[in-house]
Amino acid sequence: MGSLYKRGNTWWLKYFRNGKPYRESSETDKKMVAKKILERKEGDIAQGKVLGIQFDKISFDQLAEEFLTEYRINARKSLIRAERSVGHLKGHFAGYKVSCINSPAINACIKSRLEEEAANGTINRELSALKRMLNLGARHTPPIVDRVPHIPMLKESNIRKGFFEHSEFIALRNALPPFLKGFVTFGYKTGWRISEITSITWAQVDRNQGIVRLEVGDTKNDEGRTVYLDDELKELFNYQWDIHKEKAVLIPCVFPNQLGTGPIKDIRGAWFKSLEKAGLQRRLFHDFRRTAVRNMVRSGIPERVAMMISGHKARSVFDRYNIVNQTDLKEAANRQSEYLENQVGTVLDTITQIKEKKAIQKTG
Repeated sequence: MGSLYKRGNTWWLKYFRNGKPYRESSETDKKMVAKKILERKEGDIAQGKVLGIQFDKISFDQLAEEFLTEYRINARKSLIRAERSVGHLKGHFAGYKVSCINSPAINACIKSRLEEEAANGTINRELSALKRMLNLGARHTPPIVDRVPHIPMLKESNIRKGFFEHSEFIALRNALPPFLKGFVTFGYKTGWRISEITSITWAQVDRNQGIVRLEVGDTKNDEGRTVYLDDELKELFNYQWDIHKEKAVLIPCVFPNQLGTGPIKDIRGAWFKSLEKAGLQRRLFHDFRRTAVRNMVRSGIPERVAMMISGHKARSVFDRYNIVNQTDLKEAANRQSEYLENQVGTVLDTITQIKEKKAIQKTG
């Protein structure tokens, strides 16, 4: 049984959990209020709940570390994105106690990120990371989070609009440093994810057959993939092989970093500088993924084959990438007009028909 005792004018609680005594202030000078607090804590102990005093000691930083540890243990492919999300969340929640991560604090974080002009999708990925942190804490043994507050998500457009016209790609490639030219060419033509391209090793390449393979486990959807290289890409891989053989210390990656000491880690600095140099609007490497899908479909490649090349497993995702631009819409109008003109008995000169009709009405 627990008990109450006074320190100055404040009542203190003493209770036991698993035979271990705990003491804490009730923060009140009223005995009846202190007694109710003690009874509630003893009730929580009887139900196996963790005491609230322990939740107050847990910080956001601890939750973030638990979250990233879980990603590393399970070798999740999105670890880099998770680390980036945690970095942005720390800008707002660093030092916060779990009990202070509530709806007002979350809404303030969202407002702050919007003022920083972060995209809705980016903010949603960060909010998803925060929600997972809290859920992991709630499932911890013993729990280190007593409740998961409601976390609202922002509206996202389901249509992906960023892509490169061929002339824009050429301008960007010309502006990029030499070590990235082949890298972006492969991405532009295949639609592979940036992490998939940086992970390509010579063990996955058959230069004689002109084949590159991604093994099961190397892709986001955990399915293997094979692509055949066209003449330009064959020449590119032969060039990369010659560079590889010239190195004093051989490294397995096909597309090494600028120093040639390992795989490419981060292209963002060179990427954005080159976009500006080429006079292009801000776009992402991932836009090559959308561009490759659109180009393959336009060139007559069956959609099922295009999906196998780009690695799209869900048809709904593929449909979002197969986007159109003003040229597509104009071409569609011209094609329909040509089709109708070829139909027997079809007269498309609407204005002439209207004028003739009006002339008949006037004379009548």
